[in-house]
Amino acid sequence: MHWLLSGPLSTEKLTVKIADLPASLEGKKLVQMSDFHYDGFGLSEAMLEQAIAVSNQAQPDLVLLTGDYVNNRSEPIHRLVLRLKNLQSRAGIYAILGNHDICHKNSRAEITNAFNKIDVPVLWNEITYPLGKELPLVGLADRYSREFNPVPVMNQLDADIPRIVLSHNPDTAEILQAWRVDLQLSGHTHGGQIVIPKFGPALVYYRKFVQKIPKKFRQWIPYLQISNYTVRHWEWAQGLHQLGNNQLYVNRGLGTYLPGRLFCPPEVTIITLQSQ
Repeated sequence: MHWLLSGPLSTEKLTVKIADLPASLEGKKLVQMSDFHYDGFGLSEAMLEQAIAVSNQAQPDLVLLTGDYVNNRSEPIHRLVLRLKNLQSRAGIYAILGNHDICHKNSRAEITNAFNKIDVPVLWNEITYPLGKELPLVGLADRYSREFNPVPVMNQLDADIPRIVLSHNPDTAEILQAWRVDLQLSGHTHGGQIVIPKFGPALVYYRKFVQKIPKKFRQWIPYLQISNYTVRHWEWAQGLHQLGNNQLYVNRGLGTYLPGRLFCPPEVTIITLQSQ
């Protein structure tokens, strides 16, 4: 993907306040990277190298990868993990899978195995404790998977203990309001890719336009075929959102689809934890 279509890499830095955060975890730093769509086109080697360098320069305590490593084929994951092997983190690197990572019969297993070879656990409805028992890290199955079921996972956690939840699709934040979620990290939306300043993702208006065109004509017009929904809550397309007592952060991703990005650059996120 030429930089004219993707735009330059943006580093987003924010501080997230978490209630009941132990003093020992004050100032801990997380890096989030998402939606690589690594297929030889959607993400350049130069931008991937730059993203890894930005992450390493931040000297994070955790690196969190929130899905969609490949596009329509799973084979590129073997080249991608060789690059991601260069990521550095004090307490480890953890990944979840996105919808593109499970779209073929053996994709999930192949991608999980590739990450295992570089010692990156892929969380699938699992809880782990890389920063200690005081701050669980939850990784959920993708929203489009038949195995997406947060109930038995979230119910394992004590409501008095803060937690971070990784869930590729931000729409799951609506479901997760049934539990305490101090910080949910998601991707999936690419931020909308084309954003109209002060109005939001152009895709919202594009879909309304598509619905007015007879179906028999849509196949002849470029990009009208992609009118299938990505998320319901486009108001959560990017950035930090407060949902009741829960917090959601949506990363714009690194990879890019045609026709490209506008006012929506690819992103590496650096999050510092702070007690509330």
